[in-house]
Amino acid sequence: MFSIADTPIPYQPQRPARPLPIVIIGAGGIVGDAHLPAYRKAGFEVVGITNRTRARASTLAAEWNIPHVYDSVAEAVRHAPADAVYDVTIMPEQFVATLEQLPDGAAVLIQKPMGDYFWQSQEILAVCRRKNLVAAINCQLRFAPYVAAARHMLAQGLIGELYDLEVRVTLETPWELFPHVMVHPRLEIQYHSIHYIDLVRSFLGEPRRVMAKTLRHPAKALSSSRSTILFDYGDTVHAVINTNHDHSFGPHNQESFIKWEGTKGAIKARMGLLMDYPHGVPDKFEYCLVRENEAPTWHTVALEGSWFPDAFMGTMGTLMQFKNGETSVLPTSVEDVIKTMAVVEAAYASSDGQAGTPNATAPAAAAITGEKR
Repeated sequence: MFSIADTPIPYQPQRPARPLPIVIIGAGGIVGDAHLPAYRKAGFEVVGITNRTRARASTLAAEWNIPHVYDSVAEAVRHAPADAVYDVTIMPEQFVATLEQLPDGAAVLIQKPMGDYFWQSQEILAVCRRKNLVAAINCQLRFAPYVAAARHMLAQGLIGELYDLEVRVTLETPWELFPHVMVHPRLEIQYHSIHYIDLVRSFLGEPRRVMAKTLRHPAKALSSSRSTILFDYGDTVHAVINTNHDHSFGPHNQESFIKWEGTKGAIKARMGLLMDYPHGVPDKFEYCLVRENEAPTWHTVALEGSWFPDAFMGTMGTLMQFKNGETSVLPTSVEDVIKTMAVVEAAYASSDGQAGTPNATAPAAAAITGEKR
């Protein structure tokens, strides 16, 4: 926590009063890189893990002292505590079949994205509703320390009315570290800019429409690696995402930031994780408050933690709190993130030259891009 003019700004993720046991389904790189470090830091207990390739689950279990390794989802469910939270970290096309095997009413944290196409998103939502699952999507950027700090400053009115929100990423991303992702036909928006789309929604709500273009590099075998996404929030609010993962010209002009501008001040946060990934560089959190008869001055605050792994404590922690009845709000519930997926779909529609109007209730068969085959 830090203070601005005697106003306390909390930014660390809230933790449940009664942590629940976790069963992890999937053993991909993100589990060892972010989920397990976050849960250890938060004091959450992981009681079991399963993966289609048992050896990968066994390796993580040995490294992180997970007591049980299971051969299948069904076996994991049979042996799980009644109040277990299921952490589903597999690829989106496997979500529905996996969710069908979980106990009705169970708490489940589902890796983002919520489906590769909007019809998949709606299928995931339908099974969660039918089984009465307490389901959230792991949209962790909302819980990164610099995002949480900015959100509290806005809530306190410190920078006034938000009228400009910009995300800019200009760097070289080593897609080869994600072999299952880099071959995806909807790479950049679906697996990267989706974080920022969800972030924009969390601050500004639902846009009227989206104007977007996602592009490939002429010398790379990737479906897309650069995008511009412009959100329509009326005639005073400007919200834009610009990403360029092809800036292979050294670190000198690389950028990775979120910037909020309001009528009384501004905030800028460097997302250090993305620069020189996976090593990263330090985050940076700065703010400037407009004072009468004073020149604008930027102040830097050192925040503890970062996107990885701290934000992952936030998504799991709020799910546990909601399941326990400690809070009435589940920020990244499937009911909320289906709207993020509608904006993603609208962005692809706009990029293809069609109307980019988000509609979270549109029939799956009417999805403009990636229609069900």
